[in-house]
Amino acid sequence: MKRSFVLALSLASLMTLSAAGQSLALPSAPNAPAAPAGPAKIAVLAFKVAVAQTNEGQRDFADLQKKYAPREAQLKALSDEVDSLTKQLQAQADKLSDVERASKAKVIDDKKKKLDRDAEDAKSDFQQEMGDTYNSLASKVYDVLAAYVEQQGYTLVLDISEQQNPVLYADPSIEITKPVIEAYNAKSGVPAPPAQAGAPAAPKPAAPKAPAAH
Repeated sequence: MKRSFVLALSLASLMTLSAAGQSLALPSAPNAPAAPAGPAKIAVLAFKVAVAQTNEGQRDFADLQKKYAPREAQLKALSDEVDSLTKQLQAQADKLSDVERASKAKVIDDKKKKLDRDAEDAKSDFQQEMGDTYNSLASKVYDVLAAYVEQQGYTLVLDISEQQNPVLYADPSIEITKPVIEAYNAKSGVPAPPAQAGAPAAPKPAAPKAPAAH
């Protein structure tokens, strides 16, 4: 029986993480002048996607994937061994004595328990490092976002990263995910990672959906 131990080493996994400074209704700076009277200037962006798609984010998360690749390979090897031993036992069961069956079953059970422990440890370690990496980068991206919003004169920014968000519709012209990514890349100076054949694409924001007609 195949066991699920995949670490989800893809950029999509970071979409489940909590962002540092996730409230995107940007706070006013201390002693900042009052906002000028007039219509609000609103923008939307997918904050988690922006973090993931920065050059620095792509580099750091790719490095994290590479770091855990050996552990994932070890888990797969152990899982394959458990499957092989299980099939062997099933095929030979009627030819073995009770003692032999019990002995082989115990070996399989011990390996299954080790697989479960190792998979849980690897998952926990990966999620911890993923969270630390994400939160550190998210804080820096937020600073760039704040500067960009002030420069462009936006009064409110809504985050559309989550599937469940209050935005039912937004004109594409008011989405600032891409310019914020570009602003961060320019500030960080980190070059774009080389394209790799078969590499998973970074997640893209889901377009806000209009309510269904009744």
